[in-house]
Parts: sequence; C-alpha cells; structure tokens
Amino acid sequence: MTEPYELDVRPLLRNGGEPFGAIMGAVGNLAPGQGLRLLATFRPEPLFKVMEAKGFSYFAKPIEGGDWEVLFFPDDVGGTSPAALARDNDPDNWPDPTHYLDCTKMDPPEPMVHILGQLESMPKGQVLFALLGREPVFLFPELQARGHSWVGDFDADGAAFRLMVRAGGA
Repeated sequence: MTEPYELDVRPLLRNGGEPFGAIMGAVGNLAPGQGLRLLATFRPEPLFKVMEAKGFSYFAKPIEGGDWEVLFFPDDVGGTSPAALARDNDPDNWPDPTHYLDCTKMDPPEPMVHILGQLESMPKGQVLFALLGREPVFLFPELQARGHSWVGDFDADGAAFRLMVRAGGA
C-alpha cells in the first residue's frame, strides 16, 4: 500500500489563505490507490463531501493545539479497507444514540468519569450523546486510546458542548 501524501495547510490558513486549490492540486497528483493526510487548523467539514464525490472516505481526529488531522482514503470494494473503516467512523453512518447523559452541571472530572463509565457498559457500535458545560479536552485522548469514535461541537449559543461517542470505534 502506498503511503498517503501529506499536505499541511495550517501555515496557509494561519496567514489568511484559502487552501482548496492546494488540496485539489495534491489530490490530482495522487498515485492510484494513494491517500492524502491533511493537516488543518479546523475540522474541514465542507471538504468531506467534495472528497466523497471524488471517491474518497475519511477519518478525522483532533491533534495537539486544536488542529486536525484528516486521512482521506480512496474507496474500494471489500469492506475491511481503510476506506470502509473510515466510513464506520463517519457520524452520518452512525445509529441514533441509545444513551443520553446531561453533564452540564458537573465539574471536571465528573463528566469524563460518567461518560467513560457508560461507554464501558455499551456494546460496540452503540452511540452515546452527552451534553457538557465545557469542551472536554482531556476526555478526547481517553476516547481515542480506548478505541471510541467521537464528534462534538458547541451549541448555537456556545453555552453547552454536544458530544456523540460511538462505542468501540475502529
């Protein structure tokens, strides 16, 4: 398998530039079957649909400093490919949450303890929804280390952080 091509657009973004042209240029120069490892200052949601239309699935994860790493894999047939695993980690493909936790009135580390405890009792593939009073930055590495997939963001008011976690991610 060919190593993914790495493209770091963080410097361009930090200087106010638009990275779309550089990304599409890189995609156009990929070898057959080659993926793209993209480093960005934010989770590039609009790019996911563009890349899907070009035959790529993705796996996105936060990295240090609030930046994001996104691995784009060419789609193929077989179900056990990196692309298939990335599809499993796409929240659009997750089932509706089966467990709900309201952690808005809890102080750290209570939300982390409750969320990890609930996940321990959940079968692989089930989804937990949690509402928190702040972004759980110390929870994210724990979720990753335990093989769970997650997505989260603040609500429209910025008053609560909404978190969805899929138990036993790839």
